[in-house]
Amino acid sequence: MWIEMISSLSAEVEFTDPVEQSDIDSVESALGRELPSELKMLLRESNGLTDEYGCEFVWPVADILARNREMRESVDFRTLYMSFDPLLFIGDNGGGDLFAFVIEPTRQDIFVWQHESDSRRWVANDLQDYIRRYLAAGGEDWYA
Repeated sequence: MWIEMISSLSAEVEFTDPVEQSDIDSVESALGRELPSELKMLLRESNGLTDEYGCEFVWPVADILARNREMRESVDFRTLYMSFDPLLFIGDNGGGDLFAFVIEPTRQDIFVWQHESDSRRWVANDLQDYIRRYLAAGGEDWYA
C-alpha cells in the first residue's frame, strides 16, 4: 500500500528493505511506547524514506530510536528546549527541523519542531498526508 501510494506521487523516493516485527518491538520496548500504527505499516514495507536530495523524511527504525533517545536524553537539550517527551520524531528536513507525531496525548497528526525557535507546529493530518505534502512541495521548507 505505502510503496504504491508513494511511487504514484514521485519516482524519486528511495525505498529500503522492510523491517521485521522484532525490530519494531525492540524500538517500542526501548522507547517505552508503541509506535503509531501507520508508521509501523510503512516500516514493514520500507525501512525509511529518502527523497531525491538524500533527505530522510522518514527515518529508518534504528534512527527513530537513536534520534528520539538523543532528543530526550541530552542534558543540553533539556536546558535549551521544552520537553520532547510528548513527541515521537520520525524524520527531518535536512536543515535541522524535525517532524514528529504527538504521542501525549496520542494524535495521528504530524507536527514540525523548528530548531531555531523551539516551536512545534501542525503540518499534516497523518503520516499519509505528511508524505503527500512533503513530496508535492519538493523542498526543505515546504511547511513554512
